[in-house]
Parts: sequence; structure tokens; C-alpha cells
Amino acid sequence: MKLSVAMITMNEERILEKTLESVKDIADEIVIVDSGPTDRTEEIAKKYGAKFYVESWKGYGPQRNSAIDKASGEWILNIDADEEISPELQKKILEIKSSTDDRSVFNVNFTSVCFGKKIRYGGWSNSYHIRLFKKSVGRFNGNTVHESFETNEKIYTLKEEIYHHSYSTLGDYFTKFNRYTTEGAIEYYKRGKRCNIFQLAFNPVFKFLRMYLLRLGFLDGKEGFLLACTSSLYTMVKYYKLYEITKNGSYIKNKGRIMNIKRVIVSRTDKIGDLILSIPSFFYDKKKCIHRQS
Repeated sequence: MKLSVAMITMNEERILEKTLESVKDIADEIVIVDSGPTDRTEEIAKKYGAKFYVESWKGYGPQRNSAIDKASGEWILNIDADEEISPELQKKILEIKSSTDDRSVFNVNFTSVCFGKKIRYGGWSNSYHIRLFKKSVGRFNGNTVHESFETNEKIYTLKEEIYHHSYSTLGDYFTKFNRYTTEGAIEYYKRGKRCNIFQLAFNPVFKFLRMYLLRLGFLDGKEGFLLACTSSLYTMVKYYKLYEITKNGSYIKNKGRIMNIKRVIVSRTDKIGDLILSIPSFFYDKKKCIHRQS
């Protein structure tokens, strides 16, 4: 049976080649829907024979469905440009392609790679997402973020991994930070959520404690601490942007899109980020001081 790899991209030259290398031997077709490249994404995609389309951004769910609709294979492997198929998963997919059983939807095990390290704790790994399925059995919902695949078929699980190269550097994290927090706030607003002072003050704290302590993020070393800090910041900024959207509801109705939040949020984000990221050095300097005194 034919397998189509369906992808969505936007300026992914940094990691795209690694992703395409990991699927070239199992894919009968590669379909990429891009939302407007300004780098070498298209050049790299066509090097691997991909069918490349450029469409305006509609949100994660609709964009994924657009790539799937353009695929001609019976099987779909839906991945992002920063996801790498492990050798073990490659072999498993080939087995599934040649199988005649009635399984048609698979959850795949994800392992995050952040700042050059595989993250095993903090809730960033050992998560499962539907990424391999027959084209006819379902679609992604219309969520602009936190989209999910909807199907009535039984879902099976694959333990073989997809490596999600989330962020290569801290700079890479903050390059994506503003867009992701904005889209998250928009999705909350669409669901009818609103922001109050309790959520703004305490949800970031709960996020840090849950990731770093309850989910053992401290076992990932300094990378685990950094992810807990930045995730806490992410939560705070997302809720503040939700407050901004609620406060300026007329902006949403008039523009029809909610992609530009006031620049003041970005500047505040930078300042808060600098404050949080200075915490490790504070404790390190304090530790050295105590050591010298002793």
C-alpha cells in the first residue's frame, strides 16, 4: 500500500533535511504545505522530490488537513518539520504498510529533544499522538492550536519513537515563543475562557512545580530546570494575552484575525524572560559565595 508523508512547514531550513532523510526510504510520496517560505525550505523539499504547496496560514488543524487532502496514498504519516522518525519506527511503518490486518490508526511515542538533549521527564516525553493512519478513517479538528485527530476507529499504540526536536537553542525557543503564546491565547478565547488575576498569578507557579518537581524535571539537569522556567513564563504570557484579547474584543470582530497582540506584551515578555533566566546564575553565585566563606 502507498504511504504519503504529509507535512506543514514555515521557514524550516534548520531541521527539515534531517526530517526528510528519516522518511525518504519509507515514503512513496511527500506532500508539504507551507505558509510562505522566506528561507531555503522549498529548495530542500524539492531536493527530496516533495510536492510543495504554498497556502496562507489557517491554523494547525486546517493546515494539516490541507496537506492530507493533497496526498494520494492510502496511508498517511503526518509529521512536522522538526520531527525525526527513529530507525525502529521506520521498520515498524514498513511492516504496517505490508500488513493485511484491519488496524488503521496508530498513536506514536514522542521523545522531545531540547537544547541538544533528549528530555525524559517533566512531561515532555513519553507522550503519544496520532500520526499514522489510513486517509479514509478521520481528520484533524479545526483547532488553530492543540489540534487533535478525530476518528471512530480503534486506536493502536506504537512504542517506537518520533524524536521531536523542539528547540535547538534558547534563542530558537524565543523565536517561536511570541507566535505560540498568541495562538494559544486565541484558542482559549475561542473556547470561552477568560483570564483572572488568580490564573495570571498562580498558574505559572503551578506549571513550574508540576514540571520540575511532580514530573521529575529536575532529573533532566539544567535543561529540565530551564524548560520548567520557560514553560512557566509561557503560561503567564499566554494568559496575559488572553486578557488583552478579552479587553479588546472589538479588534477581533473587526479584523477577523487575531494575530497581532500589542507590542508592549513582547517587551514585557523579554524583560520577564531575562528575570527568570537570571535565577540559575543567582543561585550559582550564591553557592560560590557560601563555599568561599566556609
